[in-house]
Amino acid sequence: MKQRMLFLCRGNSARSQMEEVLVRLIAGDHLDAESAGTHPAGLNPMTVKVMREPGVDVRHSRSKPVEEFYGESFDYVITVCDQAKVTCPIFPSARYVRHWSFDDLAAASAETWVKLFRPVRNEVADRMYEFRAKLTPAALQRYRCGHDS
Repeated sequence: MKQRMLFLCRGNSARSQMEEVLVRLIAGDHLDAESAGTHPAGLNPMTVKVMREPGVDVRHSRSKPVEEFYGESFDYVITVCDQAKVTCPIFPSARYVRHWSFDDLAAASAETWVKLFRPVRNEVADRMYEFRAKLTPAALQRYRCGHDS
């Protein structure tokens, strides 16, 4: 049985969306993932753009309210922004609650989006690889989200 993860951020527009889809690509054989926001804001168009660069299609993803997952069991509940960490609802069935802080992409201006989104996308992928390696220490083929062009 796969372990379940829930990634939370404020808007569920970028970081948590990236984590959700990357879990499926990197660790889908061991983990299942969902993402949600404390204040869902819709999928950020730059998230679609930077995920498309390495061939990942997130166009059909949607921002979900955290309330949608109340009462569900998760092995891991992981906040990916500082605001969500502070306002994170309690999931009593979660075996582990973690915080992985990534830069706030929603606060960036449109002019700086590309410069910020790509590094965060890569950092999100790296974090997922580290996490999966701890679960299954077997050698992993590295999935790197493109280049920083």
